[in-house]
Amino acid sequence: MALEIAKVEAILRGSAILLLVSTACLVGLDSQTKFVIFYEKEVTYRDLPTLQVLVYVDAGAAAYNLLQLISRWFLSAWISKGNLKGSYRFLSWGCCLLDQLAAYITFAVQSAALEHSVLAITGAEVFQWMKWCNRFTRFCFQIGGALACGYTASVLMAMISFISAFNLFRLYSPKIFLRLKGYIESFQISDCKL
Repeated sequence: MALEIAKVEAILRGSAILLLVSTACLVGLDSQTKFVIFYEKEVTYRDLPTLQVLVYVDAGAAAYNLLQLISRWFLSAWISKGNLKGSYRFLSWGCCLLDQLAAYITFAVQSAALEHSVLAITGAEVFQWMKWCNRFTRFCFQIGGALACGYTASVLMAMISFISAFNLFRLYSPKIFLRLKGYIESFQISDCKL
């Protein structure tokens, strides 16, 4: 069962990496130039600060998932050779917390970029923000596709977080709160000898 879970986690991480890199590339390479009134205006992701943050966070999350994928591969190779000994509890806690942190931050940045993009679509006359998407349609459609990829990656990262939480809590006993399974078995064996 653990091997199937590891394969599913690797597939989810690989898919999340592809989607996060796609999001960062779609947003980072998106630009459109139009003639507006008396001058030429070029719109890029640098014109919206949340899109800048989106590019950096998605690139960082993709790099994190790639490092996790590589480390899991090396870790499984060392475990099969018997070179790695000791408790996996701290490693499991670290992976679970980092996976949850990456999923939450990625989702929050996607939501902030979506909110800022909606303002680019609708505009805000009170703040004298003009509508961009009636003039820069290709730019807006590409950003929309990037946000769809980003939200899909966020869902995949949430699923990865569920798997890492499962891998963490299967080390603990279901009967006694926060006791490791190996500790319970050794405790019960020592009780029987007395």
